[in-house]
Amino acid sequence: MSRRQKEPLRPLSDEERAELVRVQRARSERAERVLRATALLAVADGVSYTEAAQRAGRRSGDGVAHLVARFNAVGLAALDSRHGGGPARQYGTAEQERILAECQRVPDREQDGTATWSLTTLQRAVRCAPDGLPQVSTFTILQTLYEAGYSYQQSRTWCHTGTARRRRKRGVVTVTDPDATPQKS
Repeated sequence: MSRRQKEPLRPLSDEERAELVRVQRARSERAERVLRATALLAVADGVSYTEAAQRAGRRSGDGVAHLVARFNAVGLAALDSRHGGGPARQYGTAEQERILAECQRVPDREQDGTATWSLTTLQRAVRCAPDGLPQVSTFTILQTLYEAGYSYQQSRTWCHTGTARRRRKRGVVTVTDPDATPQKS
């Protein structure tokens, strides 16, 4: 006989159940999300945590109990993975926006000592700015620029991926490549 559940699953709304069923049946979803949705639907159908774990391909019902408690607290966000270890991100969105703002600024030859940004000159500019980040690394700048859609071009400058300035009869225009995002991945 199983023990009484300390924190039973709250009643699912129609939207939550529909989303769980969609995730469970989807072939393109991550496997961990499918297994979590399977376990939650099994518990919602009245199955014990142990049986729900077996249906989801797990051995113990303890993980299902933790999943149910997390689902009760945050809802469908419980299907997503949390931070899996390692050091936490040191720089948040405000700091990343600061790095991007510095990158988008045209460098001043007198102040910055360069006409185009490289990682080290951009790092020096961000570190020396009055509202800058004194300990930022080139790796952090690199990751921030990649996440924002920039790539290092052959001309040794950082340019937005998928956009180019072309000279036409009517003047200089910015051309956007619609396939640029799929090409990056």
